[in-house]
Amino acid sequence: MKLSENEWKIMNALWKSSPATAREIIEQVPGKVEWAYTTVKTMLSRLVAKEAVEEHKRGNVSFYKPLIAQEHTRRNALTDLFDKVLDSAVEPLMHFLIEEKKLSKKEREELIRMLEKEDREG
Repeated sequence: MKLSENEWKIMNALWKSSPATAREIIEQVPGKVEWAYTTVKTMLSRLVAKEAVEEHKRGNVSFYKPLIAQEHTRRNALTDLFDKVLDSAVEPLMHFLIEEKKLSKKEREELIRMLEKEDREG
């Protein structure tokens, strides 16, 4: 499933806290996003149509919760990025993580731990 940039923002908010109303989602989206209530409702309707989100009504209020798992959705997006943008090359990704993203010491240690574990198991 492909998600737009704004759909990712909504899904990330829902993965953090759900069920949530459209107003609660607006409050949880980080950054300087200033969406109108109707814009969020439209995006939520699209996510419902994509079967990424489920809507339940309580009276006049709609509550939304994700139907797709965050880890699975991220994995698919990263696989797509890796195959299309990086042409399945690992080196540009490693360079980006180390030089551009500036991994923290903890993140570098975790990466090393994961690679060492793969060496032992692989």
